[in-house]
Amino acid sequence: MRTLLIALALACASAPANSQIPPGEQPNLPRPRVQQADIQAGQLSLFELRSAGLRMFATPFNIHDGLGDGPMNPSNPTAPGGRPSLQSSPWAGNGMFLRVNGLDAQTCMECHSVGSNATVPFRFAVGGVGGSNNNVMAKPTAIDVGDRSGNGFAAFDGRFINPPFLFGSGGVELVAKEMTLELQRVRERARRHPDRRFRLVAKGVEFGSILFSNGTYDLSRVEGVDTDLVVRPFGRKGEFATARAFDVEAMQFHFGMQPVEVFGAGVDADQDGVTDEILPGELSALHVFDTNLERPVQQPLSPSAQHGRSLFQSIGCTDCHVPAIDTDSRWLTYSFPEVHADPRANVYFAADLTRSPAGFDRAPRGPGIRVPMFSDLKRHDMGPRLSEATGAPLDRFFVTARLWGVADTAPYLHDGRATTLSDAIEYHGGEAQTARDRFMALPPFDKQNLLAFLRTLRTPLEPAADLLARTDEDE
Repeated sequence: MRTLLIALALACASAPANSQIPPGEQPNLPRPRVQQADIQAGQLSLFELRSAGLRMFATPFNIHDGLGDGPMNPSNPTAPGGRPSLQSSPWAGNGMFLRVNGLDAQTCMECHSVGSNATVPFRFAVGGVGGSNNNVMAKPTAIDVGDRSGNGFAAFDGRFINPPFLFGSGGVELVAKEMTLELQRVRERARRHPDRRFRLVAKGVEFGSILFSNGTYDLSRVEGVDTDLVVRPFGRKGEFATARAFDVEAMQFHFGMQPVEVFGAGVDADQDGVTDEILPGELSALHVFDTNLERPVQQPLSPSAQHGRSLFQSIGCTDCHVPAIDTDSRWLTYSFPEVHADPRANVYFAADLTRSPAGFDRAPRGPGIRVPMFSDLKRHDMGPRLSEATGAPLDRFFVTARLWGVADTAPYLHDGRATTLSDAIEYHGGEAQTARDRFMALPPFDKQNLLAFLRTLRTPLEPAADLLARTDEDE
């Protein structure tokens, strides 16, 4: 194990394949590179996979790793692979960084490193949130910086996204996978019983209904989830079923690093002179690392916070911010390639989330775990005040924010527009309008109690501490 960690730490252990790399330089990706075949053969332990994943998470990719896009694609300059940049080299008119529409970082750590914004200075943590300066500006075509339109604000037709933390994501992914399986079973039941409408319920959460008739599914009443009935908990809009799926896109968007599982082995799709930029084994290690970070915790409740918890439920907040969801299993499985409609397919590894650093408690009944994330993992209409301006059908829709850790993770909401918890609640609308209005109508004393309850929901103090200690020791 120690030998592997030392090898991972020494990026110069093997000569770069690209003969054009100047003498004395090398890629920053750890060598030897993690191979999917070795993982599937059981040659790496959970600790070794997490260690390799931390290296992927924290390595500042450079040009010799494949950082950045290649020559600009005039026919599609906003898609990863052919975006322009704010620098003019090393390729004519196209360098490393763009900042608007990606090409905005060298490492995951740059945007996920704040453990708590409730301290001064903020507490560092691997896998934490990002400040407002880390907001992602995704796929705009126009930014009216000077408000020439006279709107009273700087119009922006892209998505402005504040980076969330990764803590506890293994439990979130496990809940989502089990919900997906439940919904797929309802879908199959509807197929076997034509012309009978079935409620779509998973883990007690309602997702509308489904009907199979005349050889086709009626999906018009499906709500809060895509019509493929795959629960996607990651991404503010519910775009990604697993942390791996998120990472595959993030590698391309943020870094211009192209995964082999998307583009193929030996393919230089962005024409930047580098092939095999991210291997499947490296994404597997990153996936394991992401989903075995420690979970958020809840501090003991004072009398005031206990009263606040009761208020949180009585005014309707728990209708969407479900305090906890229990799973049927404590084992999170990892698949390659992933089949999101069937998480049981192509499994190559599994982690016990009660014994890994994720540290989830066992469910009160059954063999699974309790995931106290305060979310139903369902998309909801949040009203016009929180609506994005892309023109897409989901502009007003967001997956219910997970509130665990909320005491430490200001700014709030999808774009960080709320710097206080009270502001975050006040911005709620749409399906949350009633609960919002009830909160606003509370006497000041009750508002203080409810906020006291939310401030018991804290981030873990030292995530990945065992990995960091071993890395420091080896170096």
